[in-house]
Amino acid sequence: MKAWAVFLHDPNPIHLDPAVVKAKGLGERVINQGPANLAYLINMLRAAVPGGFIESLEVRYVDNVFAGDAVEAGGTVTAVSGDSGRQKLVCDVWLRGRRARPGADRQRHDRDIHLIVRRGRETRSQRR
Repeated sequence: MKAWAVFLHDPNPIHLDPAVVKAKGLGERVINQGPANLAYLINMLRAAVPGGFIESLEVRYVDNVFAGDAVEAGGTVTAVSGDSGRQKLVCDVWLRGRRARPGADRQRHDRDIHLIVRRGRETRSQRR
């Protein structure tokens, strides 16, 4: 997360210092930067549709991803338009994970990051 903080010019200490996270009542581990979470979804989309492109994104973050959490990016195609030469897809995609808790087994906690993605060609739903 230190590298992301430098890359994003984001010195917010919740991404770097667990003591700050705890003092703010947000947990005990540093929190991923939002763009890092978005990158997981973009990587999943690029793998699902090689050569496709993202026309637009609408993102809503509804939960934090903490250091040590295991996440899975996935999605479903909700609409297809255009002809066979060039199709646009609308997809609902998400990032779900297992929250790592100190001293406890990992438990499933779904957290959604909603995106509307229009792609240059057809794909099938894929989870990573």
